[in-house]
Amino acid sequence: MKKRQLASISLVLAVVAVAHAEDNPLAFPLTPPAIDAASWVLMDATTGQVLTQGNADERRNPASLTKLMTGYVVDRAIDSKRITRDDMVTVGKDAWAAGNPVFKGSSLMFLKPGEKVSVRDLSRGVIIDSGNDACVALADYVAGSQAAFVDQMNQYVQKLGLTNTHFETVHGLDAPGQYTTAGDLAKLSRAIIYGEPDFYQMYGEKSLTWNGITQQNRNGLLWDKTLHVDGLKTGHTESAGFNIIASSVDGQRRLIAVIMGGKSSKGREEQARKLLIWGQNNFDTIQLFHAGKEIGHENVWYGNPHQVSVGSDKDVYLSLPREDVKKVKAKYVIDRKDLEAPLKLHEQVGTIQLVDGDKELASYPLVTLQPVEKAGIITRITDYIKRKL
Repeated sequence: MKKRQLASISLVLAVVAVAHAEDNPLAFPLTPPAIDAASWVLMDATTGQVLTQGNADERRNPASLTKLMTGYVVDRAIDSKRITRDDMVTVGKDAWAAGNPVFKGSSLMFLKPGEKVSVRDLSRGVIIDSGNDACVALADYVAGSQAAFVDQMNQYVQKLGLTNTHFETVHGLDAPGQYTTAGDLAKLSRAIIYGEPDFYQMYGEKSLTWNGITQQNRNGLLWDKTLHVDGLKTGHTESAGFNIIASSVDGQRRLIAVIMGGKSSKGREEQARKLLIWGQNNFDTIQLFHAGKEIGHENVWYGNPHQVSVGSDKDVYLSLPREDVKKVKAKYVIDRKDLEAPLKLHEQVGTIQLVDGDKELASYPLVTLQPVEKAGIITRITDYIKRKL
């Protein structure tokens, strides 16, 4: 195998701007804050890395955090052009709170049966008001029934790889067999943030007025002028405790904090705030490699041309403790003794290794950045003779 040492990461890599990275679960030596909740996660949204967690895979009642998946399913229906945001939905009686014991004492948009409401406004009612009635109205419109919509929710659970999540309702009120985890909710939140940016903007709206009733978004961190939180959602039932997911933007970095089983509405905000501040103060997200940009070149026997550029076929990012960024270096290793033509575009020929001294932090595929065809007979004979000498 051939090894090639690259320049120090701190000298050649730019600060992250957009997100296309793979998850890289690394263990960090930093001491995280003590969190007073049943479970929690702090995730770097750009890379999907978990920076710290506690009981992240513990199955818990999601309460109104269920509505994140409700919104995600609606957004996918819009993406597939089955519906549009401007479609007008006729509210059915099953979405009317009056006389419906299921909705007693729960959060509502205060819809009335027979009124026509756009998909856009119903979505705002789900996100801002946490309206259980709005969830039902959307479910009926998108899937024909609540049961069919729940089936779609669980199909997306599978597609997103949420291995500890199952839904039984469209709104999150307590139901047997309904559960999720802080880890899965962080993944879902990341999918929402990067899935449809203009839809995600709704999560940052602070209030909604409908049928003469103005309600404030229950995510109090939206009013924090230092954290720059722009979403996502809160939830509470007696069995779930106080839940919150908060995403903050610090320059070009984004963090996602998930708190489940908090002690109070203010308490969950304080725990999320601690996680976000700790992440902002201690980590940087760096761009390791640009898709299609050469990080080296290698000779190719029997090829036309005789050299091939190598690098990554995708943008690669990593979140690291701020004090460690300057220590990190990269090298690549060719996984065969010699490269021989033909070579395909993006054919893996080795690995890119990120190292801190003797410790390997992460590795990524090293690929060819252009195809190399076989050379003519004379070149191939010449190369054969050179290899034998």
